[in-house]
Amino acid sequence: MSRISQRFKQLDEQGRVALIPFVTAGDPGPQVTVPLMHAMVEAGADIIELGVPFSDPMADGPVIQRASERALEHGVSLRDVLGMVQQFRELDSTTPVVLMGYLNPVEVMGYEAFAQAAQDAGVDGLLTVDLPPEESDELLAAIKPKAIDPIFLVAPTSSDERMKRICDAASGFVYYVSVKGITGAGHLAIGEVAAKMAQIRKHTTLPVGVGFGINSAEKAQAIAQVGDAVIVGSVLVKRIEELSDSPDEIAPAIAQILSSMRQAIDLV
Repeated sequence: MSRISQRFKQLDEQGRVALIPFVTAGDPGPQVTVPLMHAMVEAGADIIELGVPFSDPMADGPVIQRASERALEHGVSLRDVLGMVQQFRELDSTTPVVLMGYLNPVEVMGYEAFAQAAQDAGVDGLLTVDLPPEESDELLAAIKPKAIDPIFLVAPTSSDERMKRICDAASGFVYYVSVKGITGAGHLAIGEVAAKMAQIRKHTTLPVGVGFGINSAEKAQAIAQVGDAVIVGSVLVKRIEELSDSPDEIAPAIAQILSSMRQAIDLV
């Protein structure tokens, strides 16, 4: 059983919903990321999504695009991100880490080489936004034997047939994109999300996490009533951007946001 599956099993036994924060690795500088990861866990994060900086992020809004730009200005590469995960693992051997990004850096490294390096570093999942399940066989063949879960996105516009295909290819959890648009955009309609959760669960027994558009403790609490995980990104990355000239203040500020969300989620 993967670390992700173990974590969701523990949460299910406790009757709790997962909190999954996203930050971009290397933003605003490489030295910030690992201490921030530890601070997020202390604040109540159950799984960490670590963004791999990329120059042409198609699904990300301006806030996360700028985060990638700041990290790339420091030359942060996929190998650097794996190094950060490995450093994180020196003190935390239990919190699952999912890499989220785009296919190009993985393809450049090579699927087999990436899978081995990711396993060695302690990576638990991989979400490549621009890789549909129809084209994922080669990558899945490389990462699944290394106990790395492939995470796929389900959109509000996904048909039943499409949902089934995505769910059949996924492991760990399924990521439901709760708004039509890029990260940080759109109006979050809880009723529509609840309906989609029921639809997705017809096709999988995997946990379903909900992300995009969750920027407050109130929204996190509402999503926790219908989802198995609350995934939050842009509001954290925006706060990091605001504090980019005061890096020592970043971890406490992000921890404060996550703590308020954790408390709200646990009231459900």
